[in-house]
Amino acid sequence: QVEIVESGGGLVQPGGSLRLSCAAVAVGRNFDIYIMGWYRQAPGKQRELVAVLSSDENTNYGDSVKGRFTISRSNAKNLVYLQMNSLHSEYTAVYCCNARNVYQHNRDLPGSWGQGTQVTVSS
Repeated sequence: QVEIVESGGGLVQPGGSLRLSCAAVAVGRNFDIYIMGWYRQAPGKQRELVAVLSSDENTNYGDSVKGRFTISRSNAKNLVYLQMNSLHSEYTAVYCCNARNVYQHNRDLPGSWGQGTQVTVSS
């Protein structure tokens, strides 16, 4: 089981930017085969996809964040980043990172989740 630790959340003003980080702990040299994703859950709403980055660098973004957010990874550091620009209040949510290997992805298994990091967009 991969341990996931998110960081970088906080309070930001509308129009501002924030970069989240997700560390995959104890995954060793196999990090590059993991499919990494960011999801968010706002109060009273269901969890939704923010961005997913596959092992071969293919990306998929939720419609509401296309053109504003960028997901990237550093396989050398076992890290995944989410650069968030032009934030507005509707992006306030707990952002969670997910890691799935190919086996888990192909069988739609949940993989490993972090505890999440709170992002609050407010003036």
